[in-house]
Amino acid sequence: MKTTPLANAALIASDSVLEEAQRLERAGQRTAARSIYEKALFDIERRDPVAAATILRRIGRTFMDEQQHEAALDCLAAALAVSECNDDIGGIAHALNWIAAIHSTRGDLDEAKQLFAKAREFAQQVGDNSLTAMISQNLGAIASMRGNLDEALEQHTMSLATYRAAGMREYVGPLLNNMGLTLTQLDRLDEAQAAYDEALAHCAAINDIPNHLLALINSTSLWIAKGDIDRAEHLCKTVITEATAFGDQRSLAEAYKHMGVIARMRGDLAEGERQLAVAFDDAIRREDLLLAAETAREQALLYETMDKSRDVLKALSQSHRLFTKLRAQRDLADLQRRTGRLERQFYDVVTRWAATIEEKDLYTLGHCERVADYACALARDVGFDDITMFWFRIGALLHDVGKIVVPLEVLNKPGRFTPEERAIMERHAPAGAELLADIDFPWDILPMVRGHHEKWDGTGYPDKLAGENIDITARITCIADVFDALTTDRPYRPGFTVDEALAMMTKDVGKMFDPQLFPRFVRLMHDTQLFKRSAAARATTTFAAAS
Repeated sequence: MKTTPLANAALIASDSVLEEAQRLERAGQRTAARSIYEKALFDIERRDPVAAATILRRIGRTFMDEQQHEAALDCLAAALAVSECNDDIGGIAHALNWIAAIHSTRGDLDEAKQLFAKAREFAQQVGDNSLTAMISQNLGAIASMRGNLDEALEQHTMSLATYRAAGMREYVGPLLNNMGLTLTQLDRLDEAQAAYDEALAHCAAINDIPNHLLALINSTSLWIAKGDIDRAEHLCKTVITEATAFGDQRSLAEAYKHMGVIARMRGDLAEGERQLAVAFDDAIRREDLLLAAETAREQALLYETMDKSRDVLKALSQSHRLFTKLRAQRDLADLQRRTGRLERQFYDVVTRWAATIEEKDLYTLGHCERVADYACALARDVGFDDITMFWFRIGALLHDVGKIVVPLEVLNKPGRFTPEERAIMERHAPAGAELLADIDFPWDILPMVRGHHEKWDGTGYPDKLAGENIDITARITCIADVFDALTTDRPYRPGFTVDEALAMMTKDVGKMFDPQLFPRFVRLMHDTQLFKRSAAARATTTFAAAS
């Protein structure tokens, strides 16, 4: 039996009453809409179970719009049960469609796709073309999430044709928004803008404020991408005005994020920082992980413009952590690409920061890169996996970041240190860990920053740890650090050869160096080309320092 909601409801309430509830729902007044629905449900619960199921679904939808997913699922489960008890095939299809939509929102895309497929079978069984079109739209959204953009556009196009033929204007605007996003990802920007413009017109015609704001936000992103900052700012201000009056926090936060980007592009960095902070805090408060991750990445770009390397890394770490959490929750193809871009940016920032630190030390130019090469070779030999290797290298590059606190006259002293100067120099290891302590790195690099001067026999610094109480990452970095120091020219001596350095270090096995790790390092230096690259790097370093 095909369900026609208004026809069913007419048995127990006038069309105008339910139309008022739908109007309130579109205007965002969901509590008021629920009140009308619940009264109608109480009036007809036993006399017309088909209409009761329809109203239960509508109540569930209002909860879903407020992201109260458990309450929504309770209502939809009740609606499904009522429809199944009364062999209402159309009602079953509608309930399954909305249950699937909640699974999709939560990131369980496989379950959502299966439920959508079942819902479409039931909708086709009763000849409900409109519902079939809705389900195709939803399947298109899943295809888009998974990066199957051509499939997504095909599904959306079929749905749009059905909506227009059936005069279902309330569904056209949201669908055009989806099509605009897909066309943007396909780099068909003019078509995407046309879709957003048409979505705005449809939403305005039926006073669909939430989707109207969504179309404005999507248009803003597009104009920023096109470089039309004035138009983007105008749209942002419109969104802020309308979303404030409407109480749409998601749209407000999106608008603040865009305003932060616009301020950065115009060079007003303080204003950009303020706007992005507002957007990030709001996204975190509402547990909108995707918006928070995107905003943190924009904060990183802002801090890079301000030449604040530490703040760049802090923002990148936040963004990476959030995107990683999203990847665990959702099978979104775009998240993998975004995380990859973040990691490349992370590496570039760390490399530049390490080079900046080394500029203070005239005799160790290139030291961090070489230590990272040696340490990574040993870490790989020990068995670190690819993901660990990436972040291990980040830690190796930053192992001497604490030298920022060492005065230049101490750092560049040509002779041996006095006891006082030695104490100042030894401060760099804990200072580096303190400097990085509140950066939530995706992998813990602090033990290698703080502990790379600890010794196997417990006589190192700063914590006098011994043996395996020293983190293995610090033990590896210690070997690489000493090797590079010995093979690099110093003002008071030329660099030793590879064999000379290894022979000298062998005497400290069991004292300074891990007796299990050091033989591996010796083998690597003899069996690989690392020592050849080391010699070339030393030659480059000597020339750079002399110039």
